Amino acid sequence: MNEFETQQNRDTHFSKRIRAGKRTYYFDVKATRGNDYYITITESKRKPGESEDRPFFEKHKLFLYKEDFEKFTEGLHEALDFIREKRAGEHDSAPAHPGYAEAGQGYSNIEFDDLGR
Repeated sequence: MNEFETQQNRDTHFSKRIRAGKRTYYFDVKATRGNDYYITITESKRKPGESEDRPFFEKHKLFLYKEDFEKFTEGLHEALDFIREKRAGEHDSAPAHPGYAEAGQGYSNIEFDDLGR
């Protein structure tokens, strides 16, 4: 393990991995040098690599700082509520995207205010 990996592991206070079809999401709670918590959300998707035994993972990261927790969760809740209302209004039984959890399953209710305690 190199110095960068050691530093990165030391700063992670909480980590949650969620597999969703071909993608994996990582929610990591980390601390700044001033002991303020922030969240990194990483999307990882396996792509064909140079060979079968060496796959390539395409990763995208989002850094969410504590001053933005409330606005972020409000926006996320609004977007989810919109989708739920649209889905409730549909009369056909179109299947959900394969690999996604059914409503109410596969996620936890995270209270961002609890992260700083």
